[in-house]
Amino acid sequence: MRTPEAAALRTDRLDLLPLRPADAEEMALVLADPALHTFTGGEPDTLDALRARYRRLSAGSPDPGVTWCNWVLRLRADGRATGYVQATVTADTAEIAWVVGVPWQGRGLAGEAARALVAWLRTQDVRTVVAHIHPGHQASAAVARAAGLSPTGELQDGEVRWEAELSPGRPAG
Repeated sequence: MRTPEAAALRTDRLDLLPLRPADAEEMALVLADPALHTFTGGEPDTLDALRARYRRLSAGSPDPGVTWCNWVLRLRADGRATGYVQATVTADTAEIAWVVGVPWQGRGLAGEAARALVAWLRTQDVRTVVAHIHPGHQASAAVARAAGLSPTGELQDGEVRWEAELSPGRPAG
């Protein structure tokens, strides 16, 4: 399997651009609402903490068998950042996640971005896509379904494991 490297992706309404440390300032505003932590716990990162995280993510995983791929979601209409998607790839499995800022929720952007991410992962020879979702988070469950994932019934740290098996040439979702 080749080592994936996050490439710019495009959907009907979004540009998914590889994360850069310079994105931290704008993303700190996108991610500032404490409501984003309702199901995950914690609180929004400070700008300095987000800058440090983005530097670490951009440098890549210290484990050569793990690849971190991260994208900022930008509305093509105005170029504004609205959230992010990410994939942690190990061998032929990717664990994915997504966050869309509160002002942009309910517009289908997370589902659109997640579908693009899963389609891209297929081109990277990923065969299994996994997400972990709080059982009460119906919006994230809808995003996972839109991306072709299904709940397995397995719990990990109180979250349901969702999964999709990808086959070449067959779209997920």
